[in-house]
Amino acid sequence: MSSTLKKVVKKTFQTRLHTSLLAAVCLVVPYAVNAQTPYPTKQVNMIVSYPAGGSVDVAARILQEPMSKLLGKTVIVENRGGAGGTIATSMVARSAPDGHTLLMTLSSHTINPAIYSGLPFDTEKDFKPVSLVASAPQVLVAHPSFGPSSIAELIEYAKHSPDAVPYGTAGTGSPSHIAGELFQQMAGDINLLHVPYRGGGPATIDVVGGQIPLLWVSLPSVTGFIKNGQLKALAVSTAQRTPVMPDIPAVAEDLEGFDVDSWYALFAPANTPEAAVQKISEVVKTLSGRKEIQEAFNAQGAVIVGSTPAELDEIVKREIPMWKELATKADIRIN
Repeated sequence: MSSTLKKVVKKTFQTRLHTSLLAAVCLVVPYAVNAQTPYPTKQVNMIVSYPAGGSVDVAARILQEPMSKLLGKTVIVENRGGAGGTIATSMVARSAPDGHTLLMTLSSHTINPAIYSGLPFDTEKDFKPVSLVASAPQVLVAHPSFGPSSIAELIEYAKHSPDAVPYGTAGTGSPSHIAGELFQQMAGDINLLHVPYRGGGPATIDVVGGQIPLLWVSLPSVTGFIKNGQLKALAVSTAQRTPVMPDIPAVAEDLEGFDVDSWYALFAPANTPEAAVQKISEVVKTLSGRKEIQEAFNAQGAVIVGSTPAELDEIVKREIPMWKELATKADIRIN
């Protein structure tokens, strides 16, 4: 988890000591803004960059009804999955900048500029950051029969294995692939083989079935499999352990500095009025203080965060060059 994200998460947990007061104050703010501007004047379309049923979609649907109530207008969730989230992202970039179309996407938002050539949008110039929504680490899981049960054991095993040890991911250029490549670079001379799948679901099925031994995947996708013993978790990808499943070590406990966070966030088209951006940000912050919303995200292996637009902007600006450097070293490209 990055320093900025750690600060945001830490601040979020601190403010939950005052949840009741925060909720009361933030409930007033949207209506105060509403007194100055007619936003929203119609339904708000939340365009999700991944298919229905995935972790990003689940996050959007957790927020959908309570956001509608706070905004006083219906929030519609629309899935436009495909091409690593770039289809939905391109659609939102071309949408009217009036605050009624939002992009709900994954941290692939900052990875895609590094791996896709000729994107029809500029990740920084064509969007306004609105709010970080949640933090959900990648997790390295293995079939229960696989020998190594820790990062240290895996590194030792992969160094001396006569054959490359296959590990699955949700696809080339996905956050899980980025986690896998960063792990291989930081672990040094280890013998691993990347096996890209068309999504985390098919990859999970193959690891549970014993077709491949290892998998990097988002924690929300495999929480149930870990809890029922069908998969064993070696480590999470964030710099610190996740409060959702604190018994799982962080890779950084063995490889200092390792940090890949699959965050979810809301963006608006560039030139969206500041009042609309601030109002959505305040609404997400309000919901982050509600126990039932926290529990809904925790059940998915994620932690709802909420942030200011500036905090999300800082994450975007830092990660884009960082992932470009990693993709260049690992020669990750999608034409």
